[in-house]
Amino acid sequence: MSEGKSKLSFQATWSMAVGGMVGGGIFSTLGVVIGIAGQWAWLSFLLAGLVALASGYSYSKLADKYGEGGGAFTFLRKIHKDGFAGSLSWVLILGYILTNSVYAYTFGTYLAHVFDFGSWFPRAAALSILGLFVGLNLKGVGESSGAEIFLVWFKLIVLIGLACFGLFQWNPGQLSAGIPDAGISAAIFGAAAVFMAYEGFQLLAYDYDDIDNPKKNLPRALIAAILGVIVVYIVVALGVAMLIGAGNVVANDEVSLAIAGKQALGTTGLVIVTIAAAFSTGSAINSTLFATARLGKIVADHDELPKSLAHTNDNGIPNRAVIGLGICSAVFAVFGNLSSLVEAASLTFLFTFATVNFLAWKEKAGHRFLTGTGAIMAAAATISLTVRLVEKQPWSLAAIAGTTLIAVFLRPYIIRKTK
Repeated sequence: MSEGKSKLSFQATWSMAVGGMVGGGIFSTLGVVIGIAGQWAWLSFLLAGLVALASGYSYSKLADKYGEGGGAFTFLRKIHKDGFAGSLSWVLILGYILTNSVYAYTFGTYLAHVFDFGSWFPRAAALSILGLFVGLNLKGVGESSGAEIFLVWFKLIVLIGLACFGLFQWNPGQLSAGIPDAGISAAIFGAAAVFMAYEGFQLLAYDYDDIDNPKKNLPRALIAAILGVIVVYIVVALGVAMLIGAGNVVANDEVSLAIAGKQALGTTGLVIVTIAAAFSTGSAINSTLFATARLGKIVADHDELPKSLAHTNDNGIPNRAVIGLGICSAVFAVFGNLSSLVEAASLTFLFTFATVNFLAWKEKAGHRFLTGTGAIMAAAATISLTVRLVEKQPWSLAAIAGTTLIAVFLRPYIIRKTK
């Protein structure tokens, strides 16, 4: 936030946290989680939300302890000087790239569905929306907090309204209609696979200095936002499945909410949900791209990324980082598929959150029972998802493992050669 502008109030901070999570998350992940957990999808969102809740607590307590934001990279550098912060930052940035590719692909699929365009359109639209927001970020054009508050409430009203249509019918049989019965243990794998639906709150860690009274407002806003999003995700998972049937959600996983909107209000519902999806994913791309570029500059300034990525243009924007992130996100959006991108992104964030929770526990930042529980839950989810990826999405795991190996072993050589 530039000098002279008012700082983010509690409501604006809460709205940005909610927007970071809901912005594309539920629109992208509902079909994925029902495909894994079946009738227990609501429990998957609850379990993932509990990990996010503990992680949000740890993030806020570490920020309070050190009096600054910056997220996992900054916290690790405060504690360890052995380069692990740089390695983790590479994995985290990969997670943001994958997340942006999911948002861009989801944006394209919703538009293609409402206009009945061909299979080529989602990829083309993904490229277009990424190009648009790369350009806007390079010019330093961002959303105001007032606009963010409006968009968040618009999305919440649409999602809760859609869920209510299904819940008022109350037909539990629809939760497993058209799909194989899933045991309750499947909820664990479902929670791990769609964890990226909760990761957006951590973007506030990079805005610590822009928050009014951050010691008070940041933890309150994060906890309230995560609790609210857990409730929204659960009622949407139940309501949409009851409205159109679990089998229909899985069969149309990329646009299941649009199908539900049409079932509820005909063409009007279809259009409203599509508009909400477009605004949500677009807003999420914008905020994620900006925050990740800022993170990339911080990491590059500390010689953990090639120094060229710290370069800024006349608007003070790390332009090379923005362009590089946009290109990488576009590649995944064009060549990836929704479930593999969602699960790969979730793994990177689970590993990061396990680390942050452990740091909070180790440094006695906050109640150790909460931070320790968060570390154990996030680590268990990381292991569960790794097992699933070995069986179902080996290329996704290979991409993450490759990035990790490069970050650990080749990072110093790459940075030295690019100075």
